[in-house]
Amino acid sequence: MVSVDKAIIARLEKHGKKFEVLVDPNKALDFKAGKEVDFEDLLAIDEIFSDAHKSERVPNEELNKLFGTSDKRKIAAIIIKDGHVNLTTEQRRDIIERKRKEIIDIISRQSINPQTNTPHPPIRIENAMRECRVQIREDLNASSQVEMVVEALRKVLPIRIENIKIDVRIPAQYAARAYGKIKTIGKLEHEEWRNDGTLAVVITIPAGIQGEVYSSLNALTSGNVEVKVLKK
Repeated sequence: MVSVDKAIIARLEKHGKKFEVLVDPNKALDFKAGKEVDFEDLLAIDEIFSDAHKSERVPNEELNKLFGTSDKRKIAAIIIKDGHVNLTTEQRRDIIERKRKEIIDIISRQSINPQTNTPHPPIRIENAMRECRVQIREDLNASSQVEMVVEALRKVLPIRIENIKIDVRIPAQYAARAYGKIKTIGKLEHEEWRNDGTLAVVITIPAGIQGEVYSSLNALTSGNVEVKVLKK
């Protein structure tokens, strides 16, 4: 739970009255953007205020009348979703920078240069975003802004978001250990356990992480793995 002194105010005006809750700034924006958030981490205190600075609480009778419930967390969710999260300039700057890094990471992992069929390194994406003066919004989560950013980058960078399917064959002595890892690195499309214990799978992965996946599979099998990119 965020401490009261580090919390900020989320405020909603309803029927001419103010309703405020004290929230963690990062968690509040994540919740507002649609992410699942633990209310233990989100709220500084389970109370609804008419003026948080003066610690003036709204009576339960009034909450019931205007929200149809006195459940503080249900009401807090409405206030955060429909109201305004009062960020300081520094908090807004920090959150935007965090989301910028998340977006760069997503794009570098999911995109390729269609001219070379190789991934774009993060620094190239970062520099292109700076050149295009891409504006990141603090009120939207990183993944929902990727399409907008990629569209802007196309003005200065050959780029394409792409998934690929790879066929992977793993010898029996490594198969059981590698199977759990394989399920975490991509979408498992097909699996076959052969009579000799060999594991044959087809997985879909973001094109930008091919090298990372191959390195991981080689480490798991001491290099005894066959990988083939399937035709699109």
